[in-house]
Amino acid sequence: MPQTAVRIATAAQAATVTSNSPVVTDWALRYFGPWWNAISTAPDADAAVIADVSSNRVTEIAQRVGDHSHEGTVYANSRMLVDRDNDGTVVASQPDDKLVYQAEPGGPLRIYGCEDVPVALAAARLAREVVRGQLLADGWSILHASAVVRDGQTVLTLGDKGAGKTTTALLLARAGWHLLANDRVFIRREDDRLRVLPWPSAAAIGLGLLDALDWYETVRERLRNGEQLHPTQHQKVTDALHSGSRTPLWNEFGKELKPQFFPDQLHSWLGLTLATEGHATCVLFPRITPDAELALLDENRAVAAGDFFTADTEDRYPDIFGLLPADLPGVEPLLERLGELPWHSLAFGHDVKANTDLLKRVTEPTA
Repeated sequence: MPQTAVRIATAAQAATVTSNSPVVTDWALRYFGPWWNAISTAPDADAAVIADVSSNRVTEIAQRVGDHSHEGTVYANSRMLVDRDNDGTVVASQPDDKLVYQAEPGGPLRIYGCEDVPVALAAARLAREVVRGQLLADGWSILHASAVVRDGQTVLTLGDKGAGKTTTALLLARAGWHLLANDRVFIRREDDRLRVLPWPSAAAIGLGLLDALDWYETVRERLRNGEQLHPTQHQKVTDALHSGSRTPLWNEFGKELKPQFFPDQLHSWLGLTLATEGHATCVLFPRITPDAELALLDENRAVAAGDFFTADTEDRYPDIFGLLPADLPGVEPLLERLGELPWHSLAFGHDVKANTDLLKRVTEPTA
């Protein structure tokens, strides 16, 4: 099979993905294009990620991992077995996904799988990790926040899981802001400004929130017409959408199961406009309670070191293949500047219009 290639880039950092399957490179174009830059290019010897469909290589490398002492971990919610050689080579397998990986010091990361889509998913994740490592080495940090942009000005929303980061961003995006991220962002201090970049990913939006924002029937109709959402979506969610159920779903660990959207579907299905960067000008700390009285809260809140992702707090994408720098940049300069931005602590209920009106008020330039 002929090789195809795609180059992804943001903020002067870049990585090339090559594959013997056009599904893999088309996937990368779709995944990174809306938020970063992604273009088809000629395959070359400097690719950072080589992701091929090859059952033979899967069998060979999986056997190698199995024959050696290995460690077990979880990567992107899937079990991974990892073997590390004395020369620094890392080989790994994800048996449930029929994927294997091989990374040699100074060489590309190689991914092999038995089917196109799992390889495409893995290639996108690891290409993002390559660029992530480059950005971190260039002074960027990762903040656990959603973000929207208008005229270059960026509102960051922070809080624990369930606080309302995604809800706040989507309400503002429906009101004319451009969506930059729904869960995490890259951020770097540049002089006295805080530059913000997206973290490209599938976007998870709960069934109840889809319904409240009047998107549920649009999504359901597209699915019934044969279109598909992101493949990481749980089958129970797909079944619920087909049946018309709006009741929130939960897994056995108490995590909500949500519809998963490709980045481009946020625009083509939901009508949102995406942003590729901005500069932070305001910080919000929402708290959503069903029967809460809408209010600005008199609480002394601030962004803290715990709001940033570090090697110790990264629970979904541990650095198995040594793609990230050992010494991450300190966040003290970011905390200092974030602490100088206007901020608001808000209590929301489930009234979409009232919540949106309050958000419009506090995000006006004069607020």
